[in-house]
Amino acid sequence: MRIHYKNRLLERVLIGINTAVAAGVVASYVCLFGFRQPLLPAAVLYAVQIALLAVFIAEKIVRFFNSVSKREFWGANWFEVPLLIALAAAVFGAGRWFAVSQADSANVRHFAVGIYLVGQVVIKVCRTIVNLAATGKNPTKTLIASFLVLIISGAGILMLPRASANDESIGFVDALFTATSATCVTGLIVKDTGSDFSLMGQMVILSMIQLGGLGIVVFGAIFALLLGQALSLQESVAMQDLLSARTLGRIGNMIAFIFVGTLLIEAVGAVSMLGMWNNVSGGTVSIGQQWFYSVFHSVSAFCNAGFSLFKDSFTSYSGNWILYVVICPLIILGGLGFGVLYDLANIAADRVKRFFKIRFKKQSPFTIEMPKRMALQTKIVLSVSLLLIIGGALALFLFENAASFSAADCGLLDALFQSITARTAGFNTLDVSVMSAPARVILMLLMFVGGSPGSTAGGIKTVTLAVVIMSAVAALRKRQEVEIFKRSVRIAIVGRAITVTLLFVVVLFSAALLLTITERANIFTMSDIFFEAGSALGTVGLTAGITASLTAAGKFIIIALMLIGRLGPLTLLAALTFNLRPARYNYPEEAIIVG
Repeated sequence: MRIHYKNRLLERVLIGINTAVAAGVVASYVCLFGFRQPLLPAAVLYAVQIALLAVFIAEKIVRFFNSVSKREFWGANWFEVPLLIALAAAVFGAGRWFAVSQADSANVRHFAVGIYLVGQVVIKVCRTIVNLAATGKNPTKTLIASFLVLIISGAGILMLPRASANDESIGFVDALFTATSATCVTGLIVKDTGSDFSLMGQMVILSMIQLGGLGIVVFGAIFALLLGQALSLQESVAMQDLLSARTLGRIGNMIAFIFVGTLLIEAVGAVSMLGMWNNVSGGTVSIGQQWFYSVFHSVSAFCNAGFSLFKDSFTSYSGNWILYVVICPLIILGGLGFGVLYDLANIAADRVKRFFKIRFKKQSPFTIEMPKRMALQTKIVLSVSLLLIIGGALALFLFENAASFSAADCGLLDALFQSITARTAGFNTLDVSVMSAPARVILMLLMFVGGSPGSTAGGIKTVTLAVVIMSAVAALRKRQEVEIFKRSVRIAIVGRAITVTLLFVVVLFSAALLLTITERANIFTMSDIFFEAGSALGTVGLTAGITASLTAAGKFIIIALMLIGRLGPLTLLAALTFNLRPARYNYPEEAIIVG
């Protein structure tokens, strides 16, 4: 929701002041909590935060008087009054209205001021990214920039001593690698998440997984809707482009569905996992730790991140029924895509409405509207996903058990789990480094395909695979159009699918070539290098055990692959060619021979 102001120059000045104040808030928190001891006296930092608070309040007052419509301003900032009332109640009521000691009252005041400042920074960041996406210049550039900012910010926080378990900085390269892996929901690690990071570091990684999984631009739109602000037409168009939605009118509903659905699925997953952590590494853990384990792995599974708080991922939990009943569905749901989940939810709601109309209102099935049909996208995603899961599981089970030189003990459930996780998540119940060569090839093929469009997964996507295969089928059948489920696919979609596949192949082989150069001092096989590159490009997170041994140059190559895999080569190409105008002429045709 855009607000119109009288003096635009004053508004630009206020934007600059807001940016500086937000940076000051972040710096004050880094100085307070980023090190074993605050870099400056705590009293000085608290005084700085109070000054920053005063600037934020003054900025609101100035903008109120500078706004063209006071009703428009209050409509966009209605939440500021409750926040300020709550802040005033906490600051002036601590020790007076609330039964706390004098020392605790100071902590309450500092906490209240800190919460308000953090809330202000989050609100301003969310508004900024949505407004930038809605400028009409290029939404994909905003998406790319948001990922880069999130990665760099996360790396900066992970470099802080307090983010490390031993109170020592992990270094820039490892921090950047971890931040990229978390934001791009990959799961490749150079530092063990459970033992090398403190609770603060683990919370930062969890936050980046959630923001990276949803997409920070979408998160900004979610936050705007939560604050009761309707998206403008430009903002809705930008969200339609980023979400790959078919109709503009349901953008708000889809964003709300993404938020509610994500929270609901992750909450159910976390509650269902509680019984899994009764005995961790041979010792009991507190109920608080059990909840943290559950929330962390539920978010990691649904966002297809593959991050685990255990060194061996889920190898020690092989055979645990929760692994297959809870984590597998979380991975599958996260990999289907929000568009498919939205379509399935609408179909289920429509079926329930029809049932109640027929059963209780005694309406005839012939007098009510026709039931909603499943979209072609949903049919393709569900069919290809099911075939890949079953086919991958059977192939892994047969190859791994038929290979007498394999050291992995692969049961049918383990094969099913690896088939599901190889396309999207990156958890493992088997040691990939000791798996047979045929089984690793199957895993690489699954990683190359990945999840589905609009999901948190990488790869060329299931729909792309279906379109490419059916293009070949159409050519063999001498059909002019590509047909899937008795529907024709536009030639532009076919061209895009072939382009995506070709770009993935080019990027994968180019990265593997560079890794053979940078890692020539290491004794890595080509199988290990291709597996690592494919895992990074597919944002999967499975590894043959060479990630931590990579050189600094090799780590930067993997970082680039994870970012390309998360955004998609076609997205990056579209960002670079956004302003190119289509040619208004055609050349004469001439026959050539292929194949």
